[in-house]
Amino acid sequence: MPEPDLPPSHPQRVSLHNEIHARPPEAVRPPLAITHIVMWADAAGREASREHLAALLRQHHLAPPDASTTHLRAHLGAFQLRWELHTEFVTWTFTSALAHADRFGEVEPVTALESVPRAWLAGLPGQCLCSLHLWVLAMLEFGDGRLVPQILSDETLVASSVADGLGEVFTDFALHADGSSRMVLLVGSMPPRRVGRMVQRLLEIETYRMAALLGLPVAREAAGALAQAETELAALAQAIRSADHAAEPALLDRLTRLAGQVESQYATTHARFSASSAYFELVDQRIRDIGETRLGAMQTIGEFMDRRLTPARSTCAWVARRQNALSERVSRISNLLRTRVEIAQQQSSQQLLATMNQRQGLQLRLQATVEGLSVAAITYYIVGLVSHLARGAQVLGWPWSPEATAATAIPLVALGVWWSLRSLHHRVFRNDE
Repeated sequence: MPEPDLPPSHPQRVSLHNEIHARPPEAVRPPLAITHIVMWADAAGREASREHLAALLRQHHLAPPDASTTHLRAHLGAFQLRWELHTEFVTWTFTSALAHADRFGEVEPVTALESVPRAWLAGLPGQCLCSLHLWVLAMLEFGDGRLVPQILSDETLVASSVADGLGEVFTDFALHADGSSRMVLLVGSMPPRRVGRMVQRLLEIETYRMAALLGLPVAREAAGALAQAETELAALAQAIRSADHAAEPALLDRLTRLAGQVESQYATTHARFSASSAYFELVDQRIRDIGETRLGAMQTIGEFMDRRLTPARSTCAWVARRQNALSERVSRISNLLRTRVEIAQQQSSQQLLATMNQRQGLQLRLQATVEGLSVAAITYYIVGLVSHLARGAQVLGWPWSPEATAATAIPLVALGVWWSLRSLHHRVFRNDE
């Protein structure tokens, strides 16, 4: 049957659908030696990692990754490489067959890096955040009694039964002479795919543990700056209580500068604390995924992580809460001080308006006085015109003399001028209202 025509797809439909298959685990069959290296790198370093990978692939006549590739697996003769590009770091996982597995623990074990070109390995871009050697062995062929003296440290040994009792994990969470930590996974009847998932989760526990702890030095550094800011804020709050109006602008300027400092520190550390919180949650999730139970009297990985990581996690969370609380306190005190300054400004404005009203009243009274003089002046000029008009009108038979006509016109003219000015003022004031 012909397939039905589908409506237009979302431009990211395929990539979103395939995201569920991103970074799939590989089928793992013991005995194997695995080395997992995490390189912390910025955007330029992560792009350089892609070029570094391409150089290795070209040496083995393989196609280099394209610009959109974030995950790659390659078989390079004596070893296999798994390369993953993350948001803040790049992981390189090298896997090789473990020779002489029957003698494991009797001598220093062989790592997967034995087959990797030394010069190329030394040039990995970025800074090494994590390096872990993991050996996968068959449980039936290996006894755990040889782990302690040659492979792991007995003082910090951590072990647990995983995958519903189908495997055992041993580690000491210590850096050994080569600068790497170590872990041993013993598997029984666990299927290869499940072994691959278990290996991936163990590697991610170590990766995310180190990435989560990057927030700890930032929190310690921020705590010192927060202590200074809190001391300065307390001094400012005390000064505000006893400050007069003249000192308030200077205090407001100091408080504004402190607010800028607090917000700048928050912006600098917020991303790191958020990332650390997410990494801590991933560590917890991966520990739950391995399904561990107690092995003998030794503490499990979950117990070890809970005891050792909880103080670091609490420190990061405490500093983040302390930053938020300090920011809110600065905001409240700033609002209080601004309110005081605004009230003082309003009082000053009211006093200024009262003074202006007084001056306006004086101006009105002065204007009224001037208007009285204006009425007299206008009346004088109009009466003069009437006198000249009466003198000319006598020739035409006007019965009154110019002097009598002027004298009679004075009160009439004065009243008319006064009434006209008063009506004009009323119209002007009414328009203003």
